[in-house]
Amino acid sequence: MELRDLVVTPLLLVIIGISAIIVRPLFTDEVNRKYFLPALWAKVIGALALGFIYQFYYSGGDTFAYHTHGSRVLWEAFTDSPFEGIRIAFSNGKYGPGLWESAEQIWLWRDPKSFIIIRLAFFLDILTFSTYSATAILFSVIAFIGGWMLFLTFYRMYPTMHQWLAISCLFIPSIVFWGSGILKDTITLAFLGMGTFAFYTIFVQKRFSIFSGMLLIISFVVIFSIKKYILISFFAAAMIWFFSNDVGKVKNPTLRFMVLPVAISLCFILGYFAINKVVEDDPRYALDKIATTAKVTANDIRYGWGARFGDGSGYTLGELDGTLSGMVQLAPQAINVSLFRPYIWEAKNALMLLTSLEGLITFLLTCYVLLLARLKIIEYIKKPAILFCLVFSLIFAFGVGVSTFNFGTLARYKIPLLPYYFAMLGMLYYYSKSDKKSDSVDVTE
Repeated sequence: MELRDLVVTPLLLVIIGISAIIVRPLFTDEVNRKYFLPALWAKVIGALALGFIYQFYYSGGDTFAYHTHGSRVLWEAFTDSPFEGIRIAFSNGKYGPGLWESAEQIWLWRDPKSFIIIRLAFFLDILTFSTYSATAILFSVIAFIGGWMLFLTFYRMYPTMHQWLAISCLFIPSIVFWGSGILKDTITLAFLGMGTFAFYTIFVQKRFSIFSGMLLIISFVVIFSIKKYILISFFAAAMIWFFSNDVGKVKNPTLRFMVLPVAISLCFILGYFAINKVVEDDPRYALDKIATTAKVTANDIRYGWGARFGDGSGYTLGELDGTLSGMVQLAPQAINVSLFRPYIWEAKNALMLLTSLEGLITFLLTCYVLLLARLKIIEYIKKPAILFCLVFSLIFAFGVGVSTFNFGTLARYKIPLLPYYFAMLGMLYYYSKSDKKSDSVDVTE
């Protein structure tokens, strides 16, 4: 905490509050307007809380590596010479003439994915005079925009479910905390929400615009540059969403039955080529290498750098032998650990206890919805939006669960799946209740 935090941050909060009130009518209606400001302030509080936890509980961590030992170095260079500051920011972590003095001060200089966050924080630092709390709040505003766009995506399809969807996309504690501060997770989650909004607008609603096209491209580029595995999971689910939506519009049952296998085959073919295109510049994520990458990553997180802030919170699913078949065999355990663990008795500190309570709630809600749906669960899952959320959630849960092996790290890494999984549970619940009441759900898929 510095003097600038006490001066710049309150002023920024006033500006954000006034701006939010002014723009709220443009992005809300009379139903969802009540969620706009609370969701924004929840993100702001989450960003500030993250900074306090990292400073006073962990005594350091990623968020300070991005800012205090990252973007602030660029900002200080910028104040001496704007040209020099910009030159360092776009060096992409590569050494060059006159860069050594700055490079040795930036802890994550040689990590290109982390340097993207450092660069973004630097440009926001220019506006905040490199005030940590103020820059963190601007990150939370980006997170709010992405979360709101994801909420609007599902709200357009299921307007009567606005309360549940608002909770799923905007107010889940893990998302509010881990998805609001100066972290990679904040940016990837935000652009995942924006990308989902753009994909739905273009490929499901069939309403293309320059804005939605640019938003989709920018979202994919940002996610690709920071965490490729998120984009891989999204591509697989999005292909299924796109084709299942079109197949569902075929009225003739016989024709639909004939078209379905072709659509499924196209999903796998296009998904395969899309995934390979995504990872062509990084062979670690190629399908024949991904098992080895998962093994290396899991060991690094559990026993190496990821264990530093884990308080002994490592877990194991079994032996990762570096083969694709060996990794797939761990899928049930990996999905379980991402969605429902740590169990309460596995919690070793306060943060793990909160995560375990969230996992318990997730488990109880899942059981309740499954019991409510009973034999109609397959019929409900066939609905395009539910199928998309389910496929993305399971693929992502498998991916992070099998490659993390540390509960502390997993709590951060798994947040992209949470809004989709909880939205899916809400959709299943409303279809089940609708059938029991012989009523129709207001759906505009």
